[in-house]
Amino acid sequence: MALSKQQKEDIISEVSSLLEASKLTVVANYKGTGVKQLQDLRKQAKETGTKVKIVKNRLVVKALSESEKFKTVDTSQLNEQLLYAFNSEDEVAPAQALAKFAKANPSLVFVGGITAEGEFIGADDVKALSSLPSKDQLRAQLIGTINAPLTGFVGVLAGNVRGVMNVLNARAEQIG
Repeated sequence: MALSKQQKEDIISEVSSLLEASKLTVVANYKGTGVKQLQDLRKQAKETGTKVKIVKNRLVVKALSESEKFKTVDTSQLNEQLLYAFNSEDEVAPAQALAKFAKANPSLVFVGGITAEGEFIGADDVKALSSLPSKDQLRAQLIGTINAPLTGFVGVLAGNVRGVMNVLNARAEQIG
């Protein structure tokens, strides 16, 4: 079914706003992936705050060209059956969501990504990003790293108090 001019403009507007808000937009070829599998991908991606859309490539190219920030994006690889994963909260979440899905569905192949700065990055860079920990994981690691010296210091202090208590208990048993 052909889209009306108004529908196309609405789609271009929506894609433009998603691109502007997204910290990373991942582009993947989904040729050979079934409708049920794509629905599962959308559900899994939604859990991480990622929005997966299938949009005609020429409408995405038009949305990119109309934006000042994305005018210089290389659109030569935006052909075939592509889906776009947007996330406005986390830089690596869209890459991780698609990589996790691609493990079980090898028909999904990374094409590249569009950064918030308006650069097109290759499929290898997107794969590398997908192996990075998420923001929450990084925060937990940072807190653990900051907390480690304090935990050690408390352990040392408690060791001295424990030693004194052991001596007093031993002495109390000798007397009592």
